[in-house]
Amino acid sequence: MNANDLLSIIKKRRSVFPQQYNQEEITKDELSQIFEAANWAPSHKKTEPWRFIVLEGPSKDRFREYVKRVYVQGTPPDQLSDRKMNALIEKCDKSNKIVLINFINAEKNPEWEELAAVSMAVQNMWLMATALNIGGYWSSPSNVIANVDEFTPMQEGEKCVGVFYMGKYDGELTEGVRQSTDDKVKFLDY
Repeated sequence: MNANDLLSIIKKRRSVFPQQYNQEEITKDELSQIFEAANWAPSHKKTEPWRFIVLEGPSKDRFREYVKRVYVQGTPPDQLSDRKMNALIEKCDKSNKIVLINFINAEKNPEWEELAAVSMAVQNMWLMATALNIGGYWSSPSNVIANVDEFTPMQEGEKCVGVFYMGKYDGELTEGVRQSTDDKVKFLDY
């Protein structure tokens, strides 16, 4: 792979939402490649704080019920919305895999550094998924991630920071747009 191929994959990466997913299975081999890419993210003091929990089959169904329960419990009755509830259900049902994005804070580094490492792991994961024509979408619903230990046991010091919905999709994605780097990069020559 040359530098232009890598830049092309980076530019192609998009949030691909569950309503865009088809029902094609993400294979164990594809997942292995995705998590191997994630595992090569940098981390200060080599803490490798990222942890992932893959939900499929019955665990994905249980997660859908957990998300519904958390939504109902955390929303005042007069603000409950069938549209919102159906959207939550659809995310779970249309995703082939759902990944809980977690990290372990070994307290060797400031927490923000561990979160940055996890974010880089997710970016690597997302780029590999893009190369494999697998869509992904990182969501961080605060009530869901704050209480995820009600859904599944967590390790000592483990914290959930997001939910990554995944699925294969048909067709082309819209082209990304970014402002020029001219206003974002400054060169000091003194």
